[in-house]
Amino acid sequence: MRKSANVQALTAWPNAVAVALAATAMLAGCAGDSSIMGDGANVTATDTKRMTQSGFLSDYARLKPTAWGGGIECWHTPTLDAKNYGQVLVSRIVVSLVPPTDQSGPQTIDPSDLKTLTDYFHGALVTALKPQMQIAQQAGPGVLVIRVALTDLVPTKVTDSMAGTLIPYGFVVEAGSGAATGRPAGSTPYMGETGMEMQFRDGGTGAILAECRDTEIGRKYAADVDSGTAGAAQTWASGYLNSFQAWSYAKDAFDKWSLLLARRVAELRGVKQ
Repeated sequence: MRKSANVQALTAWPNAVAVALAATAMLAGCAGDSSIMGDGANVTATDTKRMTQSGFLSDYARLKPTAWGGGIECWHTPTLDAKNYGQVLVSRIVVSLVPPTDQSGPQTIDPSDLKTLTDYFHGALVTALKPQMQIAQQAGPGVLVIRVALTDLVPTKVTDSMAGTLIPYGFVVEAGSGAATGRPAGSTPYMGETGMEMQFRDGGTGAILAECRDTEIGRKYAADVDSGTAGAAQTWASGYLNSFQAWSYAKDAFDKWSLLLARRVAELRGVKQ
């Protein structure tokens, strides 16, 4: 996959970009909020049918849906006391791509894209955790070690997204295609998806404390009806515009996981965020 393919697609479909910008301007005008793009937290959604089992984690049978993670599956040792950890080490993120569940997934990914994505995710995790925990440079007693593997990476098919946008009233059909095909509501068959498996270890003993996994899929037509007019506009604008960039949904997923993890760690440690 070449980066230039997306650039060529954008220049070939200027009308689609204009439509996207017009939609954003309209939403911004309705919301009257300078932060119209929001944080992207609801732009992706868990797809339980695409959860991975790459071999990175120790016991997939123990993974169960969480009440706090919106579909994320986790387990932790009954004796876990997060208050024992005042430092955190985010290990270098690895990539262990499992075979795609269908033929829509790419067989190869540009190495430069992989580095950009893993660097972004690592930075997002550090940024989210830094306000409550000291960032450690090496493992040791009192250090929570986080190991992460990206296990599924599928970029958005930008040309398909643009083509669908140019069809008159095409969004009406697209908006309902996710639920009709068993995908999250608001997604389409050409949306990007991102899977991760995460492990937490004691930095002193190396003992496994907890494990999680999730696979997020992009939502071009993402609704957030519970957040009011401004919040709904932010979510809709973010989801729509990100459908015109190959890896935007992956970054949305990284931001989402980082924020959820920071909140959960703070809750377990009894720290106010």
